Amino acid sequence: MDQFIARQPILDLNKRIFGYELLYRGRPDRMLGQVSGEQATASLLSSSFLTGDIEVISNNRLCFINFTQDLLEKNLPLNFPKTKIVVEILEDVEPTPEVIAVCRALKEKGYTLALDDFVYRKKLEPLLELVKIVKIDVRLTPLNTLTRTLNLLKHHNVKLLAEKVETKAEYVLANRLGFSYFQGYFFCKPEQVRISEISSIKLNLLRLLGEVTSNEIELERLRDIISSDVAITFKLFRFLNSAYFYLLQKVESVKHAVALLGMKELRRFCLLVIISELATDKPDELVRLVLVRAKFCELLGNSVALPESECANLYMIGLFSLLDAMLDIPMHEILEKLPVNGVVKNTLVREASVYLDFLHLVEAIERNQQKNCRRLQDNFLLTDNQVQSFYIEAAKYANHLF
Repeated sequence: MDQFIARQPILDLNKRIFGYELLYRGRPDRMLGQVSGEQATASLLSSSFLTGDIEVISNNRLCFINFTQDLLEKNLPLNFPKTKIVVEILEDVEPTPEVIAVCRALKEKGYTLALDDFVYRKKLEPLLELVKIVKIDVRLTPLNTLTRTLNLLKHHNVKLLAEKVETKAEYVLANRLGFSYFQGYFFCKPEQVRISEISSIKLNLLRLLGEVTSNEIELERLRDIISSDVAITFKLFRFLNSAYFYLLQKVESVKHAVALLGMKELRRFCLLVIISELATDKPDELVRLVLVRAKFCELLGNSVALPESECANLYMIGLFSLLDAMLDIPMHEILEKLPVNGVVKNTLVREASVYLDFLHLVEAIERNQQKNCRRLQDNFLLTDNQVQSFYIEAAKYANHLF
């Protein structure tokens, strides 16, 4: 059965990745509303754990997974390792004696429990004594209701997780109200338009990015860039010696690395290392996200038989797609400093282009936008299984690089 698993990041107070909520999208002939919660969770768990994709999707972080009343009463969470999952109790689960007994047993066995889409009701008190995390939708909950709910929760030993945090203002509010975890893509947007000049370090990196982006750069210059920077050299060796390449011989010299990678891959590696350096003061997940986007867009281009040069453009689009969030500078200003062609530039500023749907599809997957995913996927004549394989490969690529 065609189905698709994606993830949404959950960050801690230091904006470091704490875990991911796993998201399910089922067969193309059935809308999500036609798939029961039991079917969605069972498919998600079997697809991710039984195929081994869980390690790739989660990058060895906790996976938040929704459990319905029926699946809890059947003790399904016990079939999966307590060190890898957070048991999310859905908002429509009734705190029956059976459910409370199961949750108490799970807690005693060391499982982490969370209440999803929490709205306070007195009958939920027994569950509040057992859960470690309470998730609240900060977008849909009015501020007065939110404040009242948080006052009630002060009497319980729980951590607060803010859901659907999509802007810096929402993050600041949730942080001020005492939330410990934040789920959403608030970190993908520029924090502010800079009034002061960009720092000299980042300006030099941006110039170097422009040089490496140019099609006229020569192999000798790339080798010089790598050799003159200890950090880049170290990252190159770590990348080539990782399990992603399955090399029989360890790479120990820049010359050997250049011979293995060749011009195209070496240039690409320099691009992504510079990108990661530009984002040193941002959440790590921002770099992981652009790496997934870059590889996914490239794989998508390959699947529709685009020439290599256009697939390279798609990779660059994914990699550069959040430069504005990394530098807190409008995208059009950044692109003035980079030698990218007009079509790539139009795509990055979200103007009409032949590449825009490639970027839109991976963004729709990130945000679990069901209708957009289906429409764009159908436009590319792709099955869920194909898109899933691209996503897994892209996540694997990002995991090994960063």
